[in-house]
Amino acid sequence: DDPSALARAVSPRHFAVGADGLILIEPSDTADVRMRIFNADGSEAEMCGNGARCAAAYAVENGLAGQNMTFETLAGMIEGEVNGRDVTIRLTDVTESRQGVTVDLGKEAVLQAHFVNSGVPHAVLFMETLHQMPEFRVPLKDVAGEAVRKVGRMVRFHPLFGAAGTNVDFVETVGPGHIIVRTYERGVEDETLACGTGAVASAIAATESVNGGSPPVCVDMLGGTLRVNFDKRGSRFESVRLAGPVQ
Repeated sequence: DDPSALARAVSPRHFAVGADGLILIEPSDTADVRMRIFNADGSEAEMCGNGARCAAAYAVENGLAGQNMTFETLAGMIEGEVNGRDVTIRLTDVTESRQGVTVDLGKEAVLQAHFVNSGVPHAVLFMETLHQMPEFRVPLKDVAGEAVRKVGRMVRFHPLFGAAGTNVDFVETVGPGHIIVRTYERGVEDETLACGTGAVASAIAATESVNGGSPPVCVDMLGGTLRVNFDKRGSRFESVRLAGPVQ
């Protein structure tokens, strides 16, 4: 009866199942199924890209939907396509993407972020702006987890992003159409192994930067590799697709 409490109960890593959150699949009047996402802290999220891909695979395996399906979410209608263990979702269009957002962290640094709402808010930080901090003067894969958590928390709760806050993505450009991403997720309040909406936000931000190239974008995360594709129409990003394996 209380999914928020259930999410808090099952999510702790050393005392319960251990998870970033809880996904519920419910009946829907407007789609094949309705998906609700509750973060580890019990807060309900608008969307979760990788969660939606897992939910799509679950729905097919349990006969709740066909291989091509629609999901009702708080962020709007999304579509899913399941091909064995490779799952693609089409997210709602991205209409909010702002470059050059100044995030003043006081004595730590003054960072330039790219803000993208890919169903949920994301502040994207490229290594070029992070290099002013000693702990980020190494390849992103070698940055200590504590540094990601420290800066992630500071940006996530920064007044600039209001009461709801933001997710925070740390991005290194490997080459055109190829990036490495690490994400601090609000609600989980920690770095996670992968974040689908973060992959989308980072891919969009990368293509808007000088050396980012054009879609599709290969996104390497701690938990694996995702593929992001979209069509740009003026200031809108349409037909946003997120693809990769689930297990």
